[in-house]
This record gives sequence, structure tokens and C-alpha cells, in this order.
Amino acid sequence: MNAAELRPVGWVRSPVADPSDAARQGDEGAPDVVVELDPSVAAAAADLHPGDDLLLLTWFHLADRATLAVHPRGDTARPVTGVFATRSPDRPNPIGLHRVRLLGVDGLRLHVSGCEAVDGTPVVDVKPVLGAVDER
Repeated sequence: MNAAELRPVGWVRSPVADPSDAARQGDEGAPDVVVELDPSVAAAAADLHPGDDLLLLTWFHLADRATLAVHPRGDTARPVTGVFATRSPDRPNPIGLHRVRLLGVDGLRLHVSGCEAVDGTPVVDVKPVLGAVDER
């Protein structure tokens, strides 16, 4: 098996520290957060602008990587489902995907809305949300 190496490009700074207190999805009451970028990637953020819709890829560092099936949304009335068919943070490779809106840029600090990740979550990439084909 080939190893994959990821290094954080930043970290989420959120008022939410405990995963059990986090919104299940960003559009379900997640607070505004700051993505604090590592200085080594400063040039990569040069063309980000308030109002941009972004995809944050995070590493759910508190996740249980041995979990392969869950009751979706923790609801025991729902059948146990393989994690690849859910958005559970507990999974073999706990990569989080968050569609956020960039509210502002302050140096290496990206202020965003719609991110349910907890404080200290490593950010492994930032990508723009693509518009329609004719807008690319």
C-alpha cells in the first residue's frame, strides 16, 4: 500500500471545542469560524475575496478511524449504514468537506461561515466552488 502524506495548510479556530456540540452540517447552525493559514501557504490565498464560496477539506483529528458503519445522524431508528454512504466524521480516512462562504480576509486569517468543524481541526486544502461551465 502506498502511503499518502498530508500536511495542514491551516487550522480551524472555532468557539466549538467538543464534536458533540458541533452542528451536523454547516447549514444547520454552525458558527462563523476563522481558518488560520500556515505562513508557508500565504501566497496560495492571494486571490481569495470576500463573498467567494469555498470548499474546505479538513482532517477530523478526533474521529474514530475504526468506524465502518453508523446509524445516520446518530438516530438509532435509522438502519446501520456504511460510512461511505453517510457524512459521518468517523470513517477510515476522516476527511471533512465543508462548503463555506468567505466573509473576510485578514492576513493569514480567513473568516468563513458555514463550517461545522471544531476548534483545532486541521485544514488540508482550500478550493473554490466551481460555477457553471461557461463561468470557468
